[in-house]
Amino acid sequence: MKIWQKDKAALAEVDKFTVGKDREMDAFLAPFDVLGSLAHTTMLQTIGLLTADELAVLQKELKQIYKEIQEGNFVLEDGVEDIHSQVELLLTRRLGEVGKKIHSGRSRNDQVLVDLKLFLRSELQALVQEVKSLFDLLQQKSEEYKDRLMPGYTHLQIAMPSSFGLWFGAYAESLVDDLTMLQGAYKVVNKNPLGSAAGYGSSFPLNRTLTTQLLGFDDLNYNVVYAQMGRGKTEKIVSFALAGIAASLAKMAMDATLFMNQNFGFISFPDELTTGSSIMPHKKNPDVWELIRSHCNKLQALPNEIAMMITNLPVGYHRDLQLLKENLFPAFGVLKDCIKMTGLMLSNIRIKENILDDAKYQYLFSVEVVNKLVLEGVPFREAYKQVGLDIEKGAFAPEKAVQHTHEGSIGNPGTAEINKMMEDVLKGFNFVKVDAAIAALTK
Repeated sequence: MKIWQKDKAALAEVDKFTVGKDREMDAFLAPFDVLGSLAHTTMLQTIGLLTADELAVLQKELKQIYKEIQEGNFVLEDGVEDIHSQVELLLTRRLGEVGKKIHSGRSRNDQVLVDLKLFLRSELQALVQEVKSLFDLLQQKSEEYKDRLMPGYTHLQIAMPSSFGLWFGAYAESLVDDLTMLQGAYKVVNKNPLGSAAGYGSSFPLNRTLTTQLLGFDDLNYNVVYAQMGRGKTEKIVSFALAGIAASLAKMAMDATLFMNQNFGFISFPDELTTGSSIMPHKKNPDVWELIRSHCNKLQALPNEIAMMITNLPVGYHRDLQLLKENLFPAFGVLKDCIKMTGLMLSNIRIKENILDDAKYQYLFSVEVVNKLVLEGVPFREAYKQVGLDIEKGAFAPEKAVQHTHEGSIGNPGTAEINKMMEDVLKGFNFVKVDAAIAALTK
């Protein structure tokens, strides 16, 4: 029987349909449910709904349950509806009647909300760390290969000289912008909904500022109606941040599959990082990059999926919101795996030397020749026409050298400046405060 049922059990068909994958998704929330209860019970004691002795035994047991979860010794028992019920059941089983007091002043609605916020905050922090590791690798490669030239393309046609330093550095700077967007999501997530109850507050004299401080949130979701309205909206904002990172990875994966192709032949990887064919013994397929591309393209659909699931929902809680977990929760693991695999591939990349010595790349230098003539005093339009005529007559024989000096160019990729941009973005995440709050709550 469920905690909200008054007399008779729901039909088995209804029960199966409404529960869906909730129990499976609740496993993600288990430690955060306990953290929320640790803060909530502390607050209940300050307003007289728990005695000091009751708080002491509840906190001790909650910390034990938290430890069991961390060690993998926690299970959602058969017949128990969700993680919230399981924690309360364990407390009641181990402590008796006092275990039943922890739900005073909250609803399962704001209990789920705070669990979600804590889970998302934790996942976003882990994601930032993974992105920073990949960023550092890209910056290292950018410096290592800043003088290794490669063709640049527009419309997939040979365009102008580029370098592998620019290629690696471009994706590093892309990740800076991706983390800027993720920081916005983090700020939305890092607000406390606890105390909003079912979305309309409580007649208990709750101290919501205290639970905000205890859980390391930056601020409250003040309006209790908005706290509930924020469910769905928060997940959608987070999904846009995930999709931004995924877009950068998918584009790099597409580049890598092209550059590995024999018609390009710019890069290669050890055999153990490629796959073969069942009938063609020469094949070295870029399966890792292709799967990164596909996973990340799928992740880019996530914001639209969530948007469609919450479209036109009126104010208040709706069971539709339950399904958001199934789309969003696994996405973090997929994206982190893609980041790690991208790092693995790039750590083992082999880059061909002297690519531009091939005759087919001679026209890459047409703009270099035009610019040289302009610097010698020839008007740009005349210089452009002269080089164009030389190309048409087959008389174009450029010097294959580049003289780029401006910020962000082949000769000056701006690695230090991009590093500074990343440092500034990272300062906007107050992870130290959060870590200290959680450590104090669980000690």
